Amino acid sequence: MGKRVVITGLGVVSPNGMDIPDFLHAIQNGISGISFVPQFEELKFNCQVSGLPKFEWEQLRNYITETSLYGLKGKGIAFGIKAALDAWTDAGNEIVSAETLWETGCVFGSSVADTDVIKNAITRVDAKESKKLGSRVVEQIMNSGVTAYISGRLGLGNKIISNSSACATGTQAILMGYEYIKYGMAKRMVVGSSEFVDAYVFGAFDSMRVLSRKFNDQPEKASRPMSITSGGFVPGSGAGALILEDLDFALARNATIYAEIVGGSNNSGGQRSGGTMTAPGAAGVIRCIQEALADANASAESIDLVSGHLTATIADKFEIQNWSDALDRRGDDFPLVNSLKSMIGHCLSAAGSIETVAAVLQIKHQFVHPNINLEDPNPEIVDLIGEKNLPVKMIKKEINMVAKANFGFGDVNTCLIISKYNK
Repeated sequence: MGKRVVITGLGVVSPNGMDIPDFLHAIQNGISGISFVPQFEELKFNCQVSGLPKFEWEQLRNYITETSLYGLKGKGIAFGIKAALDAWTDAGNEIVSAETLWETGCVFGSSVADTDVIKNAITRVDAKESKKLGSRVVEQIMNSGVTAYISGRLGLGNKIISNSSACATGTQAILMGYEYIKYGMAKRMVVGSSEFVDAYVFGAFDSMRVLSRKFNDQPEKASRPMSITSGGFVPGSGAGALILEDLDFALARNATIYAEIVGGSNNSGGQRSGGTMTAPGAAGVIRCIQEALADANASAESIDLVSGHLTATIADKFEIQNWSDALDRRGDDFPLVNSLKSMIGHCLSAAGSIETVAAVLQIKHQFVHPNINLEDPNPEIVDLIGEKNLPVKMIKKEINMVAKANFGFGDVNTCLIISKYNK
């Protein structure tokens, strides 16, 4: 059966909140973090809006040493450090331990190293100025940079892993940490993911013509999951982090418990039967959801809320169909559904971790956050699950179990089942 795994700490760096109190306020009140980016207009991008956290380097001054702060240029790493250390202290832990914490590990994911840092390295080398690069470049362009910074600052001695599975990265990191604790390989894990979408990454997506481009003059309306007027996703940046613990370990130190992870699944559709590099196949998605429920020993009827991937593309209606088939629930019988992307955009590798933080907060505080910009839901979605299951204002409601899923490029799927903690 395995150990019970609980969530004891949360941290977030989001376009609509730089800490848990601000983020909670934002998602309860439908506050958007999407804004116009003048640089993207100058670069002649079709999409000129993005979800960017209100981050200043000074915010890291109490998190890492002055030496580390002075040399740090990668924003993705910086977001991850802040979210992870906030989660660590939120769980009642100190950062000053001189001992190696052998029982605690870290799984923290990202998509790519910050291309601004890589560009600087390439430019210096091409100009025959490699001696001016300094000694801090490699640690910031390696994919494991964020985990190296976090684990080194906290002195973590268990499994230290950097995962990368595109948009499924965040939920996959959480699932991996959950499994390590469940099967007795760790007592506590720092899990999450981070992303900084700079102009080079943004431009690559813009060239695919999959981004929203009709609301550049109304940025807060640009991200429209499940809407008939959605015209593509809005890239976002940020990080989410959670502290997972063996229940007995958490109780022994009298930790506050937000919720419990009771199951999960990660698979791939193999890019067969409709699955492609950029779109998940129905069979893989349905299997992933059903395997997560089986791992949790939970029935489809027990799901109160679906926290979907739902990016504001044509894929939304197919995702809802997959959820309906996986749960065998339709119409008024379907769970409530929401997409945090309506407020913060699609944070790519950070999406799953930030959205999981939101899911946990909804369980802890017993509410369902709204889907903003959903005044005109897609009729094909409404026909399937009913408009009343798509809240446009916060609903205060008993939420005992949430299904949280993300689906990434490469046809990779991850689903978590998160429950209200019951002694």
